[in-house]
Amino acid sequence: MKTEETTIDKIRTRPRFKMFTHLTKDEYAENLKKYLAEHKDEFSGNINKEVATICVKTEDEGYWKPRLSLRIEIEDNETTIRGIFGPSSAVWTFFMFLYFSFSILWMVFFSMYYVEKQINSHEFPWALNASFLMLLCIVITYAAARFGQHKAKDEMLNLRRFAEESTLQFEKKD
Repeated sequence: MKTEETTIDKIRTRPRFKMFTHLTKDEYAENLKKYLAEHKDEFSGNINKEVATICVKTEDEGYWKPRLSLRIEIEDNETTIRGIFGPSSAVWTFFMFLYFSFSILWMVFFSMYYVEKQINSHEFPWALNASFLMLLCIVITYAAARFGQHKAKDEMLNLRRFAEESTLQFEKKD
C-alpha cells in the first residue's frame, strides 16, 4: 500500500484502500484493539473480528466528523482489509439524498418551464425561477460538504496515520 498523497487522494470524498495480510481475522482485530488501547486519549472506536470503526477524539463535534471504517474479510483464503475514510453513513446518506432530491426537482421544474414554452401556456410562470433555486440549493449543499471536509482535514490526517501505523506493518508482501 503506497502512503504518499496523490492528486487522486485530494479529489475523492471517501478514499478507500484494500490490503492483504497474513494475520487471521481474530489476530488482526486483537492487534487493532491493542493499538487503540495504546492511543486511547487520541482515538476511540469499536472493533470486532468483522468490522472496526475508528474516530478521532476532539472537542468539536462537526457534522462531517470523519471515521475510518475497516472491514476484515476472507478472500481466496487470504485475510483482506478494506478501509474507507469518510463521514458517518448517516451523514453521507443525508448529503446524497439532498443531491438526489434537488437534482430531480431541478429536472421537474425545468421540464415544466420547457413544456410551457413549447405549448405557449402561462400556467407555470414560476417554473424557471424554481429550477434556478434548485441549482442554488445544489451549490449550497456542495459548499456545505466541502466546508465540512475542510474543517475535518486534520482529523482525516490523524485517521490516515492511525491506518498506516496500525495496519501497514501487517501487509502481506508479494
